[in-house]
Amino acid sequence: MKQVLEFEKPLVKTSEELDELRRRNNVKPSEKIALQIAELEKKFHRLQDEIYSHLTPWQRVQIARHTQRPYMLDYAKLCFEDFMELHGDRHIGDDNAMPGGFATIDGRRVMLIGQQKGRDTKENLLRNFGSAHPEGYRKALRLMRMAEKFSLPVIAMIDTPGAFPGIGAEERNIAEAIAFNLREMMTIRTPMVSVVIGEGGSGGALGIGVTDRVLMLENAYYSVISPEGCAAILWKDRKHAPEAAEALKLSAQHLMELNIIDGIIPEPAGGAHHDHTAAAQYLKAGLQTALDELASQSPKQLLAKRYNKFRAFGQFTEAA
Repeated sequence: MKQVLEFEKPLVKTSEELDELRRRNNVKPSEKIALQIAELEKKFHRLQDEIYSHLTPWQRVQIARHTQRPYMLDYAKLCFEDFMELHGDRHIGDDNAMPGGFATIDGRRVMLIGQQKGRDTKENLLRNFGSAHPEGYRKALRLMRMAEKFSLPVIAMIDTPGAFPGIGAEERNIAEAIAFNLREMMTIRTPMVSVVIGEGGSGGALGIGVTDRVLMLENAYYSVISPEGCAAILWKDRKHAPEAAEALKLSAQHLMELNIIDGIIPEPAGGAHHDHTAAAQYLKAGLQTALDELASQSPKQLLAKRYNKFRAFGQFTEAA
């Protein structure tokens, strides 16, 4: 069943009316019905522009979580060729929430890493709802080191509500695995690009996000905590999640203004879940631009700029 977001319901209703008019016109063509179709199409596009050009941060969070949105492995098929998945962290085991391996993007060989969610219960259990275990982060770092060895750029696709907080993950030291990645990614001597394709939750996102270029899809979000978690702490009630989303400044537009990210990749009208192919084309173009910008820089330049980029975070001004 197709997931319909609350603010999209007027569009769905108009679309259903259009489908019914087209069906009737196909059965018995009529000039009157043709005019009605033309008018309703105008109304649909006007409504679409009105809704999607004034999205609130909370509405963007809902789009980022949409179950029909393209996931990491969807983009691996649509943007890349010859994706060959590699497994295991060489310590504990493999993590299906963090697939990665060699891939090619328009003739350029890269190391592709990312977080993968599932669309149904069975797949979500396999992928742990996109929340990686410690071995997922250790595998990611292993693949980054392999990319460095062969002078391959790294592309990391972020899409997680956060790292897995379960007992097993804590026993295997999830905090240390992420902290170790944060430090080590500062030292990897090859171009690295990360892109938030859906949810960018807390340290789970940062664990593969310390890169030379940090990009975001137009309707993704990137935050230290989920809006619901923030609302539960500050308001003691999750119903305040829309207010929390606004206060957190978690949208791509806000983060670009704050210089936390380096670029926003557009999405098809209504969001990536409406057109996977078009979304992949936009993403591919954004990745190629970022890789081209980094290709001419020496490892020494990359490391210096990467370090300075993240050290500059956290600036603030005090009101009089």
